[in-house]
Amino acid sequence: METITIKTEKQSLNNVKVGKDVKIFDFVNAYGCSIGAGSKVGAFVEIQKGVEIGRNCKISSHSFICEGVKIEDNVFIGHNVTFINDKFPRATNPDGSIQTESDWHMEATIVKKGASIGSSVTLLCGITVGENSIVGAGSVVLKDIPDNVIVAGNPARIIRKLNTNE
Repeated sequence: METITIKTEKQSLNNVKVGKDVKIFDFVNAYGCSIGAGSKVGAFVEIQKGVEIGRNCKISSHSFICEGVKIEDNVFIGHNVTFINDKFPRATNPDGSIQTESDWHMEATIVKKGASIGSSVTLLCGITVGENSIVGAGSVVLKDIPDNVIVAGNPARIIRKLNTNE
């Protein structure tokens, strides 16, 4: 992997580790993250510091991947997917002071290899999406998803199990 920094009118990549044959489209804001070989990142995506994206992933346009997210190999992320990393977001602390990073209650989120996240999905923090599982478009994921299932809805619920050849 090589580390790149690019700042233009169409790109803002700062201290991003990229593998071979990574494709990053216009209007991407990424910093302090890593993107594995063969992955593609669509336009208007933000990838925050510490995010790890595996090999051969596709991150579709208008998605937000926040600090604390790990995406394993061969994962599909649909358009307008949002990851949340603070379980109790507030503008101020109980004493009235403005919250800073040190006040956050960040919890990691993991998307296991081969998973597919449909468009306009919101994933709350502290969860794991299982291997090869599929999250239906528009779902809100509040808890762990097991391997090899299809989930959908708000909140996301198991619709059915996947056969090993699906």
